[in-house]
Amino acid sequence: MKNKNSITASAPGKLMLTGGYAVVHGQPTIVTAVDQSLSVTVQKNGQDTFHLYAPDLGIDAYSKTIDDLGKKELPKAVRFVEILYKNFLERFPQSEGINVTTNSEFSSSFGFGSSSAVTVAFAKALTSLYELDFSNDQLFDICYQAVIEVQGVGSGFDIAAAIWGGTLYYVSPAKIVKPIVLEKLPIVVGYTGIKADTPTLIRMINSDLNRKPAEIKQVFSDIGQISNDLEEKLLASDWSAVGGLLNSHQQQMRELGVSSIELERLINASLDAGALGATLSGAGGGDCMVALVDDKSRKKVGLAIEEAGGRVIEVNLQAPGVRIEN
Repeated sequence: MKNKNSITASAPGKLMLTGGYAVVHGQPTIVTAVDQSLSVTVQKNGQDTFHLYAPDLGIDAYSKTIDDLGKKELPKAVRFVEILYKNFLERFPQSEGINVTTNSEFSSSFGFGSSSAVTVAFAKALTSLYELDFSNDQLFDICYQAVIEVQGVGSGFDIAAAIWGGTLYYVSPAKIVKPIVLEKLPIVVGYTGIKADTPTLIRMINSDLNRKPAEIKQVFSDIGQISNDLEEKLLASDWSAVGGLLNSHQQQMRELGVSSIELERLINASLDAGALGATLSGAGGGDCMVALVDDKSRKKVGLAIEEAGGRVIEVNLQAPGVRIEN
């Protein structure tokens, strides 16, 4: 939808294959975009106010004057968008405010990166509304700045996945964003039914890092090597080796203490059903796991995940990045 007063952009969710936690500490990650997307419509409103309507994020009607942007306690769901808009206006002052409406194809509980998708889609719609031709790198910078301002830390891998799409080899903060061009990525995604408590898990990892730095840094280094090897084996379509690397990654996640009974149940069920490899995706503690399959095992693995109490999430991977919806 596009006219000079209103524009809609959509951005995909993401699924991390390897690199959990280590990505924040400068190690590479492999991430792929999923074809469940989140769209944001931005419309000039002729007033000096910012309005947000985001029912899928639990925000029915939120508004502020332009002067109040970024002040007072911000609801979690609006922080990234509001701070990004505040920063945008400091660089590109405007005489009127905007109405922002979001629409999501996926639940924020899956761990597909709803906050990064909404931030990227908003940035794309906002810059396009004012006819600013931002490159992917410029979009990344404006989104990443907002994320760091809001939460103080972040690797930006989920922002990169939403902007560039496809499958990426990524080193934070966008020092390296290298597309991995694959004909296929035969993965089944299983959801535990439990939302990961990422902040608590991050605090636990940081505490361990302070307590036993050499040990945890070695785990991070090993995870980084797995991502390096995974890029090579994906490009070679060496699926047996890819499966082995996913299993090695899961072992490192166990070392960090971020796996869970539910994740292990789904991972073991998928391996017993013939998956070539499996690992938790992202933060651990809940959310999703991924299993590498071949044509023969795909259906069996999906059934095994469901029988183990999980839910197979039907998504296509390697989805395109952010775009204007005409």
